[in-house]
Amino acid sequence: MCDAEVKNGSKPIKLIAAACRNMGIGKNGTLPWNLPNEFKYFLDKITTVTQPGKKNLLVLGRISYDGLDEKLLPLPNTIIAVVSRSLSVLPKYASYICQNEEEMVKLASTSPLSEEIETIWILGGVECYRTMMLHPWCEHIYLTNIMAEFECDTFFPEFDRNVFKLQEKYPGVPSEVQEENGIQYVFQVYQRSTVDD
Repeated sequence: MCDAEVKNGSKPIKLIAAACRNMGIGKNGTLPWNLPNEFKYFLDKITTVTQPGKKNLLVLGRISYDGLDEKLLPLPNTIIAVVSRSLSVLPKYASYICQNEEEMVKLASTSPLSEEIETIWILGGVECYRTMMLHPWCEHIYLTNIMAEFECDTFFPEFDRNVFKLQEKYPGVPSEVQEENGIQYVFQVYQRSTVDD
């Protein structure tokens, strides 16, 4: 595949997660908190498309996919790709299995899928996040800052906050502190800086 083909099929890549004070994002394959409004925000972001007929590609590692509540699936306006080196049978509600992140990017940026995909959303796990935040198409990290401590065994990877800069206000994202079930949190968006920033 030549560079021009990839460039023409390039898609914005966005990471999305919620992390508590120690950057924990999960425990035993599930969320350690119960914040329905925060989760609704997450679902709204990953299922919203701006052009009719388009879909978002949701990318998850196998463990992250297994942690999804099946009652939520299938999600509107989405296609699911699972990144796994060991899966051979397509999981229910998933459309693709990719051996690695590079294979997933090729799939999303090549016809016919490239005509259908609007945005690539990375939903975890840690390796997917770590790999994809380094990809040149990765523009944003949507990271809900949960202002509390939770016991976690899975953590959002470190990222360069000089490369991804916290936006004071971001269109469509509430900037006020939210509170739910006695837990405060704030929606944050980190945007990749350009050379001119």
